[in-house]
Amino acid sequence: MNRLPRWAALAAAGLTLLTLGGCTTTSLVLGVAGIATDTSMTWEVVKHVHGKLTEGDPRPCAQLSSVDRALNPRCGEFVPGSLRTADMRSTSLGECPLTVAARDVRLWPVLPELLAKGAEAQACAQAPLVALAQANDCPDLATTSADVKRAIATLAQGDSRAVHHDVVRWLSCPQSRAAGLDATLDAWLASGALTPGTLGFSPLGALHPSYLASPFAQALEAAGHRAADALGGYVGERSTGFEEALRTSDWAALDWWLARQPQLVNRVPPRRGDQLAWLPLARVMLPSFLAYPDSRADMVGFLLARGADPAQRLPADPGQTVAGLAIKLKSPLAGVLAAAPSPEPSSAALATAPQRMLVVSARRAERFGAE
Repeated sequence: MNRLPRWAALAAAGLTLLTLGGCTTTSLVLGVAGIATDTSMTWEVVKHVHGKLTEGDPRPCAQLSSVDRALNPRCGEFVPGSLRTADMRSTSLGECPLTVAARDVRLWPVLPELLAKGAEAQACAQAPLVALAQANDCPDLATTSADVKRAIATLAQGDSRAVHHDVVRWLSCPQSRAAGLDATLDAWLASGALTPGTLGFSPLGALHPSYLASPFAQALEAAGHRAADALGGYVGERSTGFEEALRTSDWAALDWWLARQPQLVNRVPPRRGDQLAWLPLARVMLPSFLAYPDSRADMVGFLLARGADPAQRLPADPGQTVAGLAIKLKSPLAGVLAAAPSPEPSSAALATAPQRMLVVSARRAERFGAE
């Protein structure tokens, strides 16, 4: 029987591997090697062929350090007790292990052992709890183990950078409160970590809208925090408290804000100097803004009843009014906005800012014609 030259056999073996849809394990190479030649192929040649075929693939889990393996979801479920202390400071993650574990809910079970084996939040470039809060809105924590909750509390208590706008939002959301994690907020307040004038954000503006009626929010106000302080800029990715209340159609939270800052019904100041103010009535007309689009008609009625003016001109397009925007968007509420009269200025506004009367009169004259 004629035999193929060895190079031709190896080439055929390579083509065979390529047709196997990426199944390039060492055992597969060994099998093909046996087919390709009737002589014994050396292990070094097998490893070379396998290395070429798997070049660029992720490293096998068996070759990873215990920390890298524990924080790699493709390596399967974490086995408690598997972390080696010697691996804590030498990983190929390119990021602090605590931050990696905190960001991914699937990796939270690794947190307690990381802390027990000496991992420190202060050694991370970003506070692990900030990474957690920015990557997770408000996940269900009903099945989260007690040791993981204690680890999260440790990250909050042992790292001053965790006192952050986005972390406060996460700790005060309904699922976190149900898990008892809001106790961290009480501890921060009691320790002085939330003292007015010492923070780069407003705790009242950071609170989840559903937590504004809580004793904690009342304690913040009693400590000197004001709703007005929540209208400036801050470092964080989560939206302002008022915007989140508007987006989620939280009527009670909106009334809380408007009782303290009534001007928000018509205009909200920008977070940064390179941004423009925005109008709540215009914002809720945008198709993708409201978390519950079915509440749009109720939201428009809510804002109109509290003094929102459909005749306001858009900061980004002074030639367009809110009512005109509704027509442009072909909103079914366009007629409601067009028929709504501009609100009368309050007596307080007339007493403190007489020029506003002229503005309102001008708007009414523009819409209905001068008398």
